[in-house]
Amino acid sequence: MELPELPKHALALVEERPSLDPPGFLRLKRMILRVAFADGTTSEPFEYDAIDRARIDAVVIAAHYRGADGRRRVYLRSCLRPPVAMRGRERSPIVESETLGALWELPAGLVEADEQTLEGLRRCAARELLEEVGVAVSPDALRELGPSGFPAPGVIAERHFFFHVEIDPARVQVPTEDGSPLERHARVVSVDLEHALGLTRTGALQDEKTELALRRLAELG
Repeated sequence: MELPELPKHALALVEERPSLDPPGFLRLKRMILRVAFADGTTSEPFEYDAIDRARIDAVVIAAHYRGADGRRRVYLRSCLRPPVAMRGRERSPIVESETLGALWELPAGLVEADEQTLEGLRRCAARELLEEVGVAVSPDALRELGPSGFPAPGVIAERHFFFHVEIDPARVQVPTEDGSPLERHARVVSVDLEHALGLTRTGALQDEKTELALRRLAELG
């Protein structure tokens, strides 16, 4: 069944209030907005906070190969995520694990200013694969893995662009990394794709962009 047409509502910026904090990796956007509804009426002004950053978009890459048994395997990388690690356990409705903040993810990274084109996205994905998995690929070898999407549209306008590439596991070397302490001493593993999907069902693999990309990869057959 086709979805109905989206309502033709529009947002109007009344005022943007500057942040009192000095510039950093993230910037708080405190806005006063109105909604112009499709019926011609306009809402009252309301306050809305959002997060912005200079490098707003990211690529997500599924690097995979066929094992000796013919089954598809995919590379995952351990990641340490400060927002999750510093999550207040007292606010959680569930008992959090002792490793809260440590996640298994597909390689991913932010799109630089000179990579904000369709060709640039592939260059970005190739760069991230070398940094995070340790395999060099041509940007032209990367294939789109479904459409892009917004992971947290209520908070940030970040768009994720998904790619996949089949690689030769014999060419995987030590990742070059980006120099950040958060990437230091990470583990890179290849996992059977069906097993990885099983880990998303049990909650052992919790990164949502990774689950989405794995499911799309499985649909390729």
